[in-house]
Amino acid sequence: MLNKRTLSHARLNPPVLVMVAATAIIMTRGLDLFMVFDMMGVRGLRELIQRSAQTWPLTLVFLGSLFVLCIELRCAFVVMKGRNWGRWLFLITQILSSVYLMSASLGWGYPELFSLPGETPGDIFRALVTKKLPDVLVLFLLFIPPRSRLFFRVH
Repeated sequence: MLNKRTLSHARLNPPVLVMVAATAIIMTRGLDLFMVFDMMGVRGLRELIQRSAQTWPLTLVFLGSLFVLCIELRCAFVVMKGRNWGRWLFLITQILSSVYLMSASLGWGYPELFSLPGETPGDIFRALVTKKLPDVLVLFLLFIPPRSRLFFRVH
């Protein structure tokens, strides 16, 4: 049985797996941004922003990607506090981004920055699985271990 002392202790100390998952979200997003900045440079980023501002659909995709990034980072911090909605929102963002990446890579969306390499749908799916593997591991850490589930149930 959970008593009041156990509940207050659980609020103060999130399980290690939850902390690892939240830290992984923050670090992978930061590393992704760093790699994009390094790959494109200042000139490339300026061109991407100018190109994205030329049409409404491109602007919405660009702003949407920034919005999803902010939501994912917010989820990481909320998850550390034990808020159950944070892990579910992170799961939803991963499903939406996977669907968009797959559709953009198959030619049903744009821009090129948000597409995966591959000539066949199978190649694209393998690239998607490879790209999303860290996020799947994070979701595993947030949803599967009993200590993680208990931590979110208590809050």
